[in-house]
Amino acid sequence: MPMYKRSLIVLAALAACILGILFYEQQQPPVLAPAVRESAAETTMMVYVSGAVNHPGVVQLNSGARAMDAVKACGGLLPSADADKVNMAQALKDGEQISVPEKTAATGVTLPQAEGRVSINTADEKALDSLPGIGPAMAKRIIEYRQQQGAFTQLEDLKKVRGLGPAKYEKLKDKITL
Repeated sequence: MPMYKRSLIVLAALAACILGILFYEQQQPPVLAPAVRESAAETTMMVYVSGAVNHPGVVQLNSGARAMDAVKACGGLLPSADADKVNMAQALKDGEQISVPEKTAATGVTLPQAEGRVSINTADEKALDSLPGIGPAMAKRIIEYRQQQGAFTQLEDLKKVRGLGPAKYEKLKDKITL
């Protein structure tokens, strides 16, 4: 067989392969690029909830969650919470903070707490440390108890915190509130 006939056969076979490939690609459904697919990290977000909720802290929520979802994830509102100051329908973003304030006399609601008292449900470490007989370590234990067990429902519940017995409670009871 002459050389040019072999070249023609090879060229025809190559053209047939190329046409076959083009026809095959048109019949295949499009493949989504990896960038189009959502990863697990993109479907969740982290939100910090503080203030008058039962278990303040960072919560993981699904994307598209609302403020009410974050509050529910923290065990709900405390009785002293001023829910009217928080837009519970607000759409949240990753890394956002929601601060739930407590009701005050300025809102027209009288709280069951006297001036100068420290709320054992919402006080931070520094405020708890300012109480007589409560040092930094005990303040941390009170906050840890609150985070694990939820809000104190009565002042006497403070005695359930490890290391805080009846004698310390007696010194504190007139200086604390829920």
